[in-house]
Amino acid sequence: MIHKRPCGDRDKVLVIFEIPGLVWADRIHLVGDFNDWDRESLPFQLNRQDNWQVQVKVERGREYRFRYLVDGEQWWSDWHADRHLAGPDGSFDSVVVTGPTPAFSQPPRAA
Repeated sequence: MIHKRPCGDRDKVLVIFEIPGLVWADRIHLVGDFNDWDRESLPFQLNRQDNWQVQVKVERGREYRFRYLVDGEQWWSDWHADRHLAGPDGSFDSVVVTGPTPAFSQPPRAA
């Protein structure tokens, strides 16, 4: 699931990427245009609801390709992304769109 929220900087958008905690993995990383496809810089953490989550502030009015790297070996797409584009290796990259006026969503509240 992907949630977009406004942040203090009106030129930026906070994007929250979330994967259900039922996914069995030792580590998951967010890899994409916003971190030059670095495989280590954006690790997911387990949140209070035991879901994998990572947040990134990105520029408003752009599109960013991304994928999830699970345990350093498996590349996953997010089928909840705004769009999907063919990647250079024949797989599909997920795309998150941040504007110019993104549809903001709120993460679900804990019960």
